[in-house]
Amino acid sequence: MTGIFDTHAHYADSAFDEDREQVLEELPRKGVKLVMLAGSSLEDSAANAELAKRYGYIYAAAGVHPESVDETPADYIDRLKSLIASHPKVKAVGEIGLDYHYENYDREKQIRFFREQLALAAELDMPVIVHSRNAAEDTVDILKEFRPRGVVHCFSGSAETAKEILKTGMYIGFTGVLTFKNAKKALKALAEVPMDRLLMETDCPYMAPEPLRGRRSDSSMIEFTAAKAAEVKGIPVQELIDITCRNGMTMYGIE
Repeated sequence: MTGIFDTHAHYADSAFDEDREQVLEELPRKGVKLVMLAGSSLEDSAANAELAKRYGYIYAAAGVHPESVDETPADYIDRLKSLIASHPKVKAVGEIGLDYHYENYDREKQIRFFREQLALAAELDMPVIVHSRNAAEDTVDILKEFRPRGVVHCFSGSAETAKEILKTGMYIGFTGVLTFKNAKKALKALAEVPMDRLLMETDCPYMAPEPLRGRRSDSSMIEFTAAKAAEVKGIPVQELIDITCRNGMTMYGIE
């Protein structure tokens, strides 16, 4: 495969500390054209921006993940603004959103951070990368209110939820989850997503697709996810990769 755009990756993650440079130098030779790095904290977002400066095919997003809200300083919006202003390859606010998976989560605080970062994206006229886990109703309600440009990433929800997200104008991104044996719900959702609103991603180092499940993921593994998506859509794999690459470039404003 050629022309792969991995629209959501985490190469600043510690899982790549031992061989990050080697991995990133090899990806273009494995068919990877573009990578978007999603930020999970202020520190991670800054690291993403530095990687984007070093590698021409890498771009970055800056944001605070819902699991990071408790460790984030009060002036985080100003710090995100400063980071975005000083790095032209930062193209989105993210990943932001809601995660109600773990016990003792602070729903109101997560919602406040989500709203504040959606407002920042609107102010800066930037797309957003949205994380939503066990929080579909609140996520959809807030997206309907703000109507941002962007993507709900790593989607594994219902077809009904996908339809509601699409009504807000958002793209939907799918990972290696599509290849898992228990992926019936995600595959039904994929069937509802028009080709012009579909993105491919790894969420690496997580979510490696079958037959590589359990390994550290990287952007070259999108070919397995794309193959499953192309099967559902009834088109050649390379055509799906080309379309989703164009979609990602359009959404992120990459020429």
